[in-house]
Amino acid sequence: MENFAELIENQDFLKAMLITNIVLIILVFINIAYMIYTNRKYINFMRKMGNGNNLDEMLKKYLEDVREIKKDNSEIKAYYTQLDNNIDSCVQKIGLVRYNAFKDVGSDLSFAIALLDRNDNGVVLNGLYGSESSNIFAKPVKNGVSKYQLSEEEKEALEIAEQSKNFIAKHRK
Repeated sequence: MENFAELIENQDFLKAMLITNIVLIILVFINIAYMIYTNRKYINFMRKMGNGNNLDEMLKKYLEDVREIKKDNSEIKAYYTQLDNNIDSCVQKIGLVRYNAFKDVGSDLSFAIALLDRNDNGVVLNGLYGSESSNIFAKPVKNGVSKYQLSEEEKEALEIAEQSKNFIAKHRK
């Protein structure tokens, strides 16, 4: 401890400490000036790269836009997933058989049409056209089977629909 007290009282030590502090203060000011100079160069560089606009601000805006687009894409993905799930219950398979129900009426004006979804659920419609009247009958179909008795034309329309990926029509003689 005595050596430290003697060192502090020594004039040469105090002069060396003063010079060291002055040099350190000068170095701090030089560093501050260099940081200001570098920051100005950086800002000018960013403006030149951005064609007069601040490139840093532009990059921040683009990043914000990308985040918004990602959010929109997530919403779109959820929407098309919902649509994909809903499409299972839409009519996807159609089978049509035209026929002549009565001998006195020509031109195959009667028909049987099967309208099915992806899982073979739907309805079979049978339209009977006669010279005196017209009737349409509907029979539900579940998993390709109806709990009601189907006519030959309805069965044929149902088979056509089950085998098809889209609309197929057949004329029966």
